[in-house]
Amino acid sequence: MIRRASYGEPARIGWLEWLPWAAALAVFFALPEYVPLGARILVYILFALSLDLILGYAGIITLGHTAFFGLGAYVAGILGAKLGVTDPLLQMAAAAAAAALLGVATGAVILRTRGLTLLMLTLAITAILLEIANKATALTGGADGLSGISVTPILGQFRFDMFGKTAYLYCLLVLFAGWWIVRRIIYSPFGASLVGIRENVVRMHAIGSPAYARLIAVYTISATIAGCAGALLTQTNQFVGLNVLSFEFAGELLVMLVLGGVGRIYGAFVGPLVYMIAQDQLAKQFPEYWYFGIGLLLVAVVLFARGGLLGIADRVVSKFRGERR
Repeated sequence: MIRRASYGEPARIGWLEWLPWAAALAVFFALPEYVPLGARILVYILFALSLDLILGYAGIITLGHTAFFGLGAYVAGILGAKLGVTDPLLQMAAAAAAAALLGVATGAVILRTRGLTLLMLTLAITAILLEIANKATALTGGADGLSGISVTPILGQFRFDMFGKTAYLYCLLVLFAGWWIVRRIIYSPFGASLVGIRENVVRMHAIGSPAYARLIAVYTISATIAGCAGALLTQTNQFVGLNVLSFEFAGELLVMLVLGGVGRIYGAFVGPLVYMIAQDQLAKQFPEYWYFGIGLLLVAVVLFARGGLLGIADRVVSKFRGERR
């Protein structure tokens, strides 16, 4: 079982926490035919990680996180297809900056609200961006999507190949950076204050904690990471469409996180992995009804696996340790 450090405790990395990265490298070498799917899974893990930071730790309920993902995707796409900026790192930086600006601007408004009002405002922001992307056909391609996106070799050395190997390793490195940042945050005093705000914001105000400012800060960080995930998707596919801003995509992301376990940093790893593999297999067997299988899986997890799939793993390990004692 992965060690669960106390909030505010120095983030020492246990050996079990290296296993996901070892498994990812093993897939690269042992299962090259699954590398393109693996790159997509890595992008979704990074996206889910950004959502878990605000939903699982800060308690910010949102269904509009795709706004930042979609903005990052379109910024990278427009730079590569329309403005001649083909360096992937510059595209990534621009996407991250744009998502961060949107995060701090919208967060300053919506984080003054709570509950259903906050939820509706996040949906409204995404709906506005979706409509802008749909109408600005000269830049975004509208409903047809934006193609012809140019991406030069990373650092001038590593070209995106047709087998997806460069894309996979690139996504893995960016995910590692995102994971390291998120992990440092949640096991820091700042992360401990976020959990305090999630549990009882009134008490946090009473002890002098600047709750509103910290929520804006974590919301902006989360938006930045989501923007990087969107840029990754555009660069690996060299195409971006309106689906990156869709409400359906937002729902899928939430399902992934629930499957893995909300408020558990590795739930963002497990959920997208299980969801994407299940989707791939069910779509092969039942092309018209694969959503039914996903729905059954989600219902089973919600009813019988409190805390998601990681919650099941915790209970199994706890029971095993109890029997040994």
